[in-house]
Amino acid sequence: MNSKAEKYSQLIKSKAKRFGFQDCGISKADFLEEDAPHLEQWLKNNFHGEMKYMENYFDKRLDPRLLVEGAKSVISLSYNYFPEEKLSVLENFKISKYAYAEDYHEVIKEILRELVSELQEEIGDFQFRIFVDSAPVLERSWARKSGIGWVGKNANLITKQSGSFYFLAEIICDLDLAEDHETTDHCGTCKKCIEACPTDAIVYDKIIDGSKCISYATIELKNDIPDYFKNKMEDWMFGCDICQDVCPWNRFSVPNLQSRFRPNEYLKSFKKSEWKELTQELFSEIFRKSPVKRTKFAGLKRNIDFLNE
Repeated sequence: MNSKAEKYSQLIKSKAKRFGFQDCGISKADFLEEDAPHLEQWLKNNFHGEMKYMENYFDKRLDPRLLVEGAKSVISLSYNYFPEEKLSVLENFKISKYAYAEDYHEVIKEILRELVSELQEEIGDFQFRIFVDSAPVLERSWARKSGIGWVGKNANLITKQSGSFYFLAEIICDLDLAEDHETTDHCGTCKKCIEACPTDAIVYDKIIDGSKCISYATIELKNDIPDYFKNKMEDWMFGCDICQDVCPWNRFSVPNLQSRFRPNEYLKSFKKSEWKELTQELFSEIFRKSPVKRTKFAGLKRNIDFLNE
């Protein structure tokens, strides 16, 4: 590998750390050959449920060069969202930790734009696109290839140093960079996530039946929640963290330092009684900048009503 590629790679990684990213790894922008049959089988099994968008752009999901012309490298980054304080579950409905505060798509995209701007000042102009859980990008596959972590039995990316409570993001660019290598799998014989899932959504090692996942039912699903979920939701009104909460590697999670990820004040004080009386106006006020707005008022109300049936 030439010295310029090494130099640029080190520059990107040191800047990523300075901008608050937990980890940064680099892969060659190439066709994800080993992921192709797995994605095809997952779709054939209808494990995506009503997430029909997963059937679109099959080739683009597997080849970043179709997303960015002349792409040579995929820069994978992780950003910690583990909260300093967890919301009380006493007489309360539950919400995924990632949705406690501002919408991560916007927060991390802003940080990435600043990061790339600084890089271009030092490296010169280059072609790129940034992605934060957006567009047809197989984030975990790229993060795995770049050595950030391994894919656990619950299909989340896990690291020995900090568990799995972090967002993934990518910069796909035409820079020739030094590639990193995959790390080893450290789940061993542990099956805590599989045993803890109340809806049996983890079909087997690394394979999730999305249509049985509480996160899918409370966020992605636009129709009525199927009876299958009755008495299995464990008070989750938006998302679900069960398979991460029980993961032994998450005992190493440390609170994030991003002020925009601090819990919404409403979420700290609300109890079941307040959630049951939620109005459209209050929903808009509480979740104006939150990822919860994705489910819309009608969706969240549906989830709360289902939990009360």
